[in-house]
Amino acid sequence: MTNQPELKTIGLTPAIYCGDQPLFHVTRDVPLGDALSMASDFLFLAKTLTEDAAYAKDTDRHAWAAHYLTSMSKALVDDAVKVLTRDRDSLSGSKRAEAKA
Repeated sequence: MTNQPELKTIGLTPAIYCGDQPLFHVTRDVPLGDALSMASDFLFLAKTLTEDAAYAKDTDRHAWAAHYLTSMSKALVDDAVKVLTRDRDSLSGSKRAEAKA
């Protein structure tokens, strides 16, 4: 049995823009399991906040908090997908190169 290295975030995914500049990025080298667990926690909180927002007509703070949490969650998931698909993408690219040759 081969010992595979632990998959980690690559830190290329931005989150929450200020104008046309990303304000935050996913941090590089976070274990993928930890990053996805955090995304799950963010999404749970966002779900709870959106439920609160549906009933709180006097303020939009719940909706904005949920918006930022879902933005960070999406960035974490997108970064994880990039890690999980990079080997597949590089393999399909090398297969295309072999087919052309």
